[in-house]
Amino acid sequence: MYSVNDLNNINDEIQPLKELADRELKSIYGLSGEVYTPHIDAYNVVALRKAKILFSLKSNGVIPFGEVESISAKLMILYRKTKNCEVVELDGNNYVCHFSPLKLSKTGKVVRKWAKYFLKQTADGQTDKEWEEQVREIWPENFVIRNDDF
Repeated sequence: MYSVNDLNNINDEIQPLKELADRELKSIYGLSGEVYTPHIDAYNVVALRKAKILFSLKSNGVIPFGEVESISAKLMILYRKTKNCEVVELDGNNYVCHFSPLKLSKTGKVVRKWAKYFLKQTADGQTDKEWEEQVREIWPENFVIRNDDF
């Protein structure tokens, strides 16, 4: 079982990695093919560990589940058959359904598994950046693409 101290330690570890990963991502923007990205890979590993710690603490009642998690759970139940970029409404707020590739075939040409998540829209139709950051923190595995293991 994890403690809040574990969460504080992982937060200290993840911040410098995020800065390096963001800088690396900006430097390779527009490139295609196999790109060596050690900082992004290291950031993803720590982000996945942090999400595991957060989920454990929330499941054990140490930290309460947040608004993003409760609203996302409602949206997943109410709008199971939504399509990519479809806008849905809940409690007066608009949310856009997104799918991102989770698992690729061995060749990398076929998507084997998709991640589904909802992003909140602001009044002017833009994506709420704070909401998106929380989604990326809670479910980082939705933004890490993996190849099949066989």
